[in-house]
Amino acid sequence: MFTQNIVVDSQTYTPQQLVENILINSNCIDNVVVTNVVGGNFGGATQSYGYFDANGSNFPFQSGIVLSTGRLTNVPGPNTSLSDDNAGGWIGDNDLEAALNENNTINATILEFDFTSVASQISFRYIFASEEYQEGNPNTCQYSDLFGFLIRPVGDQQYTNIALVPNTQTPVKVTTVHPDIPGGCPAINEAYFGSWNGFVSPINFNGQTKILTATADVIPNQTYHVKLVIADEQNYRYDSAVFLEAGSFQLSTDLGPDLLVSTNNALCQNDSYQIDATQANATSYKWFKDGVELLTEVNSTLSLTDAGVYNVEVTLNNSCVSYGEITIEYYPDINAINTSITECDLNQDGITYFNLYDAEQTITNGNNVLFIPNFFEDINDANQNTNPIATPNSFQNTYVSQIVYARVENQDGCFSIAEVQLNTSMNTVTIAPQFACDDNPIDGFTLFNLNDITATFQNQIPAGAVATYFETEQEALDNVNSLSSPYQNTTQNSQTLYVLISSNNECYAISTVQLNVLYTPVLLDDEAVFYCLNSYPETIRIYGGVHNDSPSNYYYEWLYNGNITSVNTSFNDVNEAGVYTVIVTDPNGCNASRTITVTASNIATIDNVIVEEGTFNNTVTIQVSGEGFYDYALDNANGFYQESNTFTNVLPGFHTVYVRDRNGCGIVEKLISVLGFPKYFTPNGDSIHDTWKVYGVNAQFNQGIDIKIFDRYGKFITQQNNLTAGWDGTLNGYNLPSDDYWFVVTLADGKTYKGHFALVR
Repeated sequence: MFTQNIVVDSQTYTPQQLVENILINSNCIDNVVVTNVVGGNFGGATQSYGYFDANGSNFPFQSGIVLSTGRLTNVPGPNTSLSDDNAGGWIGDNDLEAALNENNTINATILEFDFTSVASQISFRYIFASEEYQEGNPNTCQYSDLFGFLIRPVGDQQYTNIALVPNTQTPVKVTTVHPDIPGGCPAINEAYFGSWNGFVSPINFNGQTKILTATADVIPNQTYHVKLVIADEQNYRYDSAVFLEAGSFQLSTDLGPDLLVSTNNALCQNDSYQIDATQANATSYKWFKDGVELLTEVNSTLSLTDAGVYNVEVTLNNSCVSYGEITIEYYPDINAINTSITECDLNQDGITYFNLYDAEQTITNGNNVLFIPNFFEDINDANQNTNPIATPNSFQNTYVSQIVYARVENQDGCFSIAEVQLNTSMNTVTIAPQFACDDNPIDGFTLFNLNDITATFQNQIPAGAVATYFETEQEALDNVNSLSSPYQNTTQNSQTLYVLISSNNECYAISTVQLNVLYTPVLLDDEAVFYCLNSYPETIRIYGGVHNDSPSNYYYEWLYNGNITSVNTSFNDVNEAGVYTVIVTDPNGCNASRTITVTASNIATIDNVIVEEGTFNNTVTIQVSGEGFYDYALDNANGFYQESNTFTNVLPGFHTVYVRDRNGCGIVEKLISVLGFPKYFTPNGDSIHDTWKVYGVNAQFNQGIDIKIFDRYGKFITQQNNLTAGWDGTLNGYNLPSDDYWFVVTLADGKTYKGHFALVR
């Protein structure tokens, strides 16, 4: 694509002509003398500074002078190559480093001159461009060449840099004027950044600023020294340039900084602002708005009413003209909407409390950049932002339909005033008292379903209205600390709640509802009892279990295994196992229930007694059946009972076993025999061990037993059975001597026991 580029010229104009005829070109700037020029020595006619012309391109300046840190011939576009020049012996500049508090500059291009002004201020316009502007590259955040427009009275040593970001003391550099660099750094002074330059740019630099203005206050008719200087920093790579507009070095009238939205200093719609162009030795003033002369404005000041670009031409008494320009912008108007709030009045006198912030969403129309810092009772106070309402979230009106004023602001400090009319609702909603039975524990506190309460008055309120419950009237008026359902009363037995009824986000009515906790019967805990089947058809009595009150004060309903019975008394006589539930109802309708579980039990049936006998450790095991749980005793019905049905180390002989039902249904017993064999006997007539007789043998037990006794040599002595009285130690009427004797005992089932015993005389 064919595009126009600027053209440069380093030969046609001398440095004196560049300054006096190109940059200044004014008879009102006197005594212009170029005192020093420094540039890169590239050999031949190539310089690092010179004249430029826009050549029909879109470059913002038509012509002017340009200073570069590289070859002048690399300044014109297109932006298709890197301006990256160096020259032998091309050093930096100490004055620039001192003014910008930097160091290590090289490749400094310098143009110095003196001048005298007849006015108190001069200015000129410029654009800074650099290869170090790199779109999307974090290097833009770190590296920048340096330049300065340094000025001082002739004879002084201290320079002042006037190449500054507007309204700051910040030098203009790549790192101080750029948009957001993703992944690198946020935007800084972006309002003054001009553009990233693509391949078709009329200049060969990656980016450039907008048109900026350098301004200096001077003393009329005093000579000043100017040093225009630009230099690379650290190394010669990535060149930069500064373009100064032809004819822009002129007498200047300071109208103040531009007031722009982009720099966050624009005017608000209701602001008053006056431009002051007062200049010493002025004879006339001409004002222009957007290029059109304001013919009736001839004074040194101009009061603004509209946005625009304002210019002034101040003619001095020597016929020189001083020029001033300022751009004025206004922030968008704040669209604050008048509205009203309707609140309820419990006393119906038209005076109530309002939360004025309830109007904020409507006033700002949901615009989250708008906010309301204060409300006022007087519109003048609202405009002056004085005497705000102290508690806008709980404001009591002083008369019916009172109007208060909201001051609506944005982040720019602009404001607008909105009216808020305070209306009072006189609607009445009657809510019947509510009752709920006390729950467990019975303490005067219970849960109330607020949704069910709302349903009782739904026909009194508009469709879609919402009822919200509160513990205090003030909370209802402020719509804070609403209650959730179910709600447990906090005052014992009875409590009043306040009900806020809202329709279309406004209060329709405030009412009250009385919560009453009804007494609920207090019953004994559930219990379990036993019924002895062996006592059937006798009955046992179970009770409703009313606690600390007369049972006759209540109604009763009995259920058996979940089925309703005909019993309606405070007690129930039963002879069947099962689950009995009694529902006890107070005359107020509240009820409680308890469950009595009747479990069957029974006296035991002894099915068998297993005896391990004839040993050193005789055992007796009792086998029983029955519906109960049983304990066991031996020989003493009133003695110790054990849970185990086995007894060990039982002495031989006759015993009675007892089986007792743990639930009190009775005791059964059985006589048993444990076979045993005495170790000795003493037939001496003292009636103690006078005979040897097998234990556990009598006419009832061990019938058919055969007992044979032998002497130690195996000689048969005698034979006994269960009916004999035992052996008295004789044979054929003669006493046998003391000695060991042997026995063989054979039971009816064939089981045989053998052993010996001693006869002691």
